[in-house]
Amino acid sequence: MIGIVNYGAGNIFSLTSALERLNIQYGMINQESDFDLYEKIIIPGVGHAGAAMQKLTESGLVPAIKALKKPVLGICVGMQLITSYSEEGDSNLLDIIPVKTLRFKEEISHKVPHMGWNQIYPENDSPIFSKIAPGTYFYFVHSYFIEFNPKFTAATCNYGIKFSAGIQKDNFYAVQFHPEKSGEAGEQLLKNFANL
Repeated sequence: MIGIVNYGAGNIFSLTSALERLNIQYGMINQESDFDLYEKIIIPGVGHAGAAMQKLTESGLVPAIKALKKPVLGICVGMQLITSYSEEGDSNLLDIIPVKTLRFKEEISHKVPHMGWNQIYPENDSPIFSKIAPGTYFYFVHSYFIEFNPKFTAATCNYGIKFSAGIQKDNFYAVQFHPEKSGEAGEQLLKNFANL
């Protein structure tokens, strides 16, 4: 069973629809005691990282998330929350993986936000990218990116600048793209996570 952290900043419907298609059982985490009900945890998130962090803090779930030893997957803003800091709202985040979330600067010649399909390249044999070939397309929507750090990168993407499309440290995994909107490849990634 997968528990989805329900803190008011996630687009949960598309994620739950994808899990249902894959026959992966899930439930909602609304309070600290709910973490004990699930073997794996997903932190979703859309919108503004600073606002999402504020909602997560107000939920009272931050200490329990930081103490988790079971597999955790952050998606989109949920990925950014796992990093140490975001330029969006000049926000200190969970600081689980010591990398920063930065804004795509105007010097890149591409439109911001980065929106649509782009190729990812798995690195460091991350198990969530098992059976996903280099160059596979995933669906992105974001104006802020996770700085590339080879130690914590699980996959890279290039959008005028190379950035981490996936990161990993211990039991924490995270992806910037939306696996629930990325067709078969996204479903493979969700299955990989469910099977960890």
